[in-house]
Amino acid sequence: MPRAVYVLALGIFAMVTSEFVVAGLMPQMADGLGATIPEIGYLITAFAIAMAFGGPFLTAALLKLEQKRALMVIFAVFLTGNVLAALAPDYATMLVARVITGVASQAFFGVGISLATQLTRPEIRGRAVAVALNGLMLGTLLGLPLATVVGEHLGWRAAFWAITALTTLAAVATFVGVPRVERTEGGSALRDELGAFKSPRLWLVLVTSTFVIGATFAAFSYLNPILTEVTGFATGTVPLLLIAYGAATLIGNTVVGRLADRYTLPVLVTGLLLNFGFLTGFALVADVPVAAVAMMLGIGLVGVTMNPAMITRVQRAGTTGPLVNSVHSSFITGGIIIATSVGGPAIDAYGLRAPLWIGAGLAVLGLLSLLPDLLRRGTTAPAAVDTGVAAPVREPARVG
Repeated sequence: MPRAVYVLALGIFAMVTSEFVVAGLMPQMADGLGATIPEIGYLITAFAIAMAFGGPFLTAALLKLEQKRALMVIFAVFLTGNVLAALAPDYATMLVARVITGVASQAFFGVGISLATQLTRPEIRGRAVAVALNGLMLGTLLGLPLATVVGEHLGWRAAFWAITALTTLAAVATFVGVPRVERTEGGSALRDELGAFKSPRLWLVLVTSTFVIGATFAAFSYLNPILTEVTGFATGTVPLLLIAYGAATLIGNTVVGRLADRYTLPVLVTGLLLNFGFLTGFALVADVPVAAVAMMLGIGLVGVTMNPAMITRVQRAGTTGPLVNSVHSSFITGGIIIATSVGGPAIDAYGLRAPLWIGAGLAVLGLLSLLPDLLRRGTTAPAAVDTGVAAPVREPARVG
């Protein structure tokens, strides 16, 4: 595996830590900015919306640049937003800062994942994606707790300065450790990537990713209140359980990365079936501590960890280019937005188990969205059966 892929994981780790930091510092930020807790919560929503809708536009604007140079521009934009957040004198400034960092974060995912696949041989691209996405898993496992600890002991602004230092380190490592990747000759990069979206199958593949992640985040977004108010754990125990959940995602991501290239479609079907079972089980036994923890860890193993298989499937239906990957990330973020926006009202109406049932329903929709590929799989040659390939992957650009 090229060392550059591990460097890209460091950049993703920095971006994810920034994404989650507000969730761990809500009371301190509310006091410091003269805002309410719900208003601080809107900063999380603003970040997600900026990712979903702004990231692809920044990615498209950078398509003419060599990809390493594009990453450096994205780092500069992200650092601008993060420094603005650390210095923000009021809520409005912080809101602008979160929008800037959200847009840059999404663009980094698009360009970074594209670059990770282009730096590796086609037969191990799923594994390369998994290595890069370990930055996402470690952001969940370590980034949020560390940022929260820094914020609690040194103030919430110190947490943003720590993320600034981490991002600077990632930028320097990228400048030194990631090679230039020259584009293949012929045609407009934007025109080529936009052409991929003419495929109806690509859009269906993107929707599957929305359901996969939506199912997982319907549960993950409300784990804290479920574990304390339904399962009965003490508040101080929940962070330890979330660390265990993060460890489960790291393990699952590694396993899926090993299987994603050869068994893309079977991995997704199996993951959704298992996630449906774990979500349903969690809803049924949420008041039984041992069983509830087992179900939660199961969701960690087969939920967000489907990313390497999802990305491999998207790239086969479209291209390995940055814009396709960025739009895919937008669909993933859309799943998070759907899960959290529906989950809140459902809790008010039906209680804290409701998001778990919603997640199970989204997993079923994800399985239904796989039916066309499953039917096609039954009529394709054996070589295509193992991978779920329905469209050829474009060869990677030449590395210079």
